[in-house]
Amino acid sequence: MNEDAERVLILAPIGRDGPATAELLKRSDVASHVCADIEGLMAELPRGAAALFVAEEALSRGDLTPLTSWVTFQPPWSDLPVIVLTSRRQDRAVTTWRSDIVFNLGNVTLLERPVQPITLVSTVRAAMRARRRQYEVRDLLDMRDRAAGELSRKVTEATAELHEQMDRQARMQETLRQAQKMEAMGQLTGGVAHDFNNLLMVVSAGLDMLERTKTRERANMLFDSMRNAIQRGAGLTRQLLTFARRQPLQSEPINLASKLGKMQELLQRSLGTNLQLTMAFEDALWPVDVDPNELELTVLNLAFNSRDAMPDGGAIAVRAENVPAWRGGGDAKLAGDFVRLSVTDNGTGMSPEIKARVFEPFFTTKEVGKGSGLGLAQAYGFARGSGGLVEIESEVGKGTTIAIMLPRSAHAPMETPAQPSPEGVPPDTDRRSRHILVVEDDEEVAALVIEMLGSLGHTTMRVGSASSALGALANERRIDLVFSDVMMPGEMDGIALAREMSLRRPGLPILLTSGNPVANDLSHTELSVLAKPYTLDQLKSALGAAFK
Repeated sequence: MNEDAERVLILAPIGRDGPATAELLKRSDVASHVCADIEGLMAELPRGAAALFVAEEALSRGDLTPLTSWVTFQPPWSDLPVIVLTSRRQDRAVTTWRSDIVFNLGNVTLLERPVQPITLVSTVRAAMRARRRQYEVRDLLDMRDRAAGELSRKVTEATAELHEQMDRQARMQETLRQAQKMEAMGQLTGGVAHDFNNLLMVVSAGLDMLERTKTRERANMLFDSMRNAIQRGAGLTRQLLTFARRQPLQSEPINLASKLGKMQELLQRSLGTNLQLTMAFEDALWPVDVDPNELELTVLNLAFNSRDAMPDGGAIAVRAENVPAWRGGGDAKLAGDFVRLSVTDNGTGMSPEIKARVFEPFFTTKEVGKGSGLGLAQAYGFARGSGGLVEIESEVGKGTTIAIMLPRSAHAPMETPAQPSPEGVPPDTDRRSRHILVVEDDEEVAALVIEMLGSLGHTTMRVGSASSALGALANERRIDLVFSDVMMPGEMDGIALAREMSLRRPGLPILLTSGNPVANDLSHTELSVLAKPYTLDQLKSALGAAFK
């Protein structure tokens, strides 16, 4: 606070009132400044004042609007004291005028002449004390505003830091989820590699035997064996690619019996021949809202844990049953209709000390290199993220049951439409020879596709990239249909090629093909895709649909 804020401004331009008052205040150690007129007073007010001492005759001359306006619009904390020195006149006009002055100037004290020096000084000091209280309020308000500003800054910084931490945690969770998935993929490798070698053995031996076979009956049997092996391999590949793909978590209504039933063959092959796997699902099992990929990962992790607890073999049972009006977990939010999904083994079991820690990430009792300790942590995260919880029943030497309680879904699951079997393929309704542009970078696959199309009576031209396909289109060659692989080298894949060709030649039929189930999901587009591997009848059917 500057010195001017502690002074008294004096406006008494007639007679000796101004100088005499200033001298009296000086002797009492009160700083003051004498103003010659209202204009001078208004010039000093912005510099600061503790009080105004004004003779009433000075207010009767000139325009008081600037002074009353300043009083009206002073800061909220300010109520400047004004001491008015009055005469003894008490007629009606003077009394009314004084009332207006008091009303317009607000915080007014009237002193009537003659006034004793001690009265004047004490009145001024009282006004100054009141002014100091106003200064204190001002300082407190300033401190509050500064504190609010500092708090706002800290809140902004804390919020930004929180968002950064949440983003970092989300990245860590995604990394952990992928690590869990890759561990499960590693667990699958042994069984799957064994199965694929068996399938390749069937095809390799079958081709070798075909060269030596002289009877049609024997050849047909070999053909059937190789076709079955190829179909099994294609199904296994689709399961693995679907499981391994990266995608954000997304819950949907799931039928556990249908979803897990499709996993049984994959699970049995992965667990080995010394383990018996059974699955049992209650009739009319309720649907649950879960992420299907996380569900598969959870069941795989639980099954692998059970397998590792039974090194000499044993039995694993996967069950699902409805639990109406369930109350459990000590959490009031976990109440209602639930589905209990459990994995039970008759292995080594757990001690109470181990059972208390099994859901901790990276906690494991396995040997180095045998497990990362992420499997049960993933199962716990899956259960909590799906609105449920995990329960463990285990006793050393008697096995373990891990049950996941999942809330019942209010929505019915969307069933995947069944693919038509080769026997149900409609006949080709257009038997004319067509000119088909084949876009395929793999030489062996391209040769086989050209052979298949030729057997259907079509003329083919083959290119190995999207850019070459666009060049063929620009050469004004006759092209009745483009048959392109989705995954190709270069900057443009089959989907981008199809869109570009549709722009350059609208109405040109385009049929895509891919061995990747992720690429096969083109429901958001108008493109058609034929999944690899496919039979001649399936190719014929897809071409017929594309030409319509």
